[in-house]
Amino acid sequence: MTDENSLRHRFRSVRSLSETLCEPLHPDDYGLQAMPDASPAKWHLAHTTWFFETFVLLPYLRGYQVYHPRFHDLFNSYYQSVGSPFTRSRRGLLSRPTSTEIYAYRAHVDRRMNDLLTEPAGDAALRLIELGLHHEQQHQELILTDIKYNLSCNPMKPAWRERVAGNTRKGPAQVTDRKWLGFDSGVHWIGADQEDFSFDNEEPRHRVWLDRFEIASAPVTCGEYLQFVEAGGYHKHEYWLSEGWDLLQQRLPGEQTREEPLYWLPNGAKGQLYTLNGVRPMALDEPVVHLSYFEADAYAKWASARLPTEAEWEVAARALSGAAHDGPFLEDEIDHPVAGASSMLGNVWEWTSSAYLPYPGFQPLRGAIGEYNGKFMCNQFVLRGGSFATPRGHIRASYRNFFPPAARWQFTGLRLARCV
Repeated sequence: MTDENSLRHRFRSVRSLSETLCEPLHPDDYGLQAMPDASPAKWHLAHTTWFFETFVLLPYLRGYQVYHPRFHDLFNSYYQSVGSPFTRSRRGLLSRPTSTEIYAYRAHVDRRMNDLLTEPAGDAALRLIELGLHHEQQHQELILTDIKYNLSCNPMKPAWRERVAGNTRKGPAQVTDRKWLGFDSGVHWIGADQEDFSFDNEEPRHRVWLDRFEIASAPVTCGEYLQFVEAGGYHKHEYWLSEGWDLLQQRLPGEQTREEPLYWLPNGAKGQLYTLNGVRPMALDEPVVHLSYFEADAYAKWASARLPTEAEWEVAARALSGAAHDGPFLEDEIDHPVAGASSMLGNVWEWTSSAYLPYPGFQPLRGAIGEYNGKFMCNQFVLRGGSFATPRGHIRASYRNFFPPAARWQFTGLRLARCV
């Protein structure tokens, strides 16, 4: 169990990073919500604060009084056990409280959390604080995914922050010189080992049988995906699952086309894409990103391969991923996935073919906090590996992210697998 001193230091560091991510925003940016899934930045800042107030300060700090009684519902995401969450799709209507008030709320809760951690807090409180820190790290990535989508709907295509783009090489679309890495049939262990922090959906650790398979040494690149686009992949129903094909016939608000990845600019801007750094030339050797599960699955079929199962992915990641050289991650301060990073941790989330379901023997956490993961185990697919926007200490080989198959605004790509 982490002690109060080290946890107090981590608490300050994590909370500070959330605010650092918002420093490039203008006051009018804080309240943007261009679609129901892309929450305003100030809501993320408030909700992560609400989490500590609700689940840590109220039960464990003697005499604590809530900062504002209306915040209890306004910044509750989906915890029915502790109140009536404000409707997700209407978060962008909350012009009040202002972002200035939200920062005051954060400062108040941070001071009281410091008070709590000054004295022995007890194991139960420390476990919840640890969970709260990992929860906030999840929202740090969501701050970036959401502000990117919200800003992208502006015809001016403003940047989140102005930086020099790291990789803007152009040239013919070429297949990456990747290798197929083989794994023999056998019984393998997957899931969290419980030596360090893990979410409840990573447990319990259990055995799986895997037939022999191969997995690519690097994710699919923009150049490779461009070949699929230019070969008419979006017009050939044989590559697509039925629901994905139906979505191709639709046009979502804020999207000009469904015939290329989200943020690839169409028509006269071909070869350009929108990043957190603004619009820049596409680098054909960097990983393709912002794909739905349907797009990733269709590409894999076109490439005479398939998506890996999450068990295959985890077995390969444990065998191939190192430690310090993995990435890039959020702390590396880049604004888009980079070419040449073949690690399975960091850079770009990778779709698997596995539905998000409980592991054998799964038990959600007790109490209201048990709503964190378990109740979403339906109609979602598992993503693995993290991205360049994932905090370095937050990701691990057993980490299970999950999204609906049509979602594209997350930093999602793919790595191919095949049977042998």
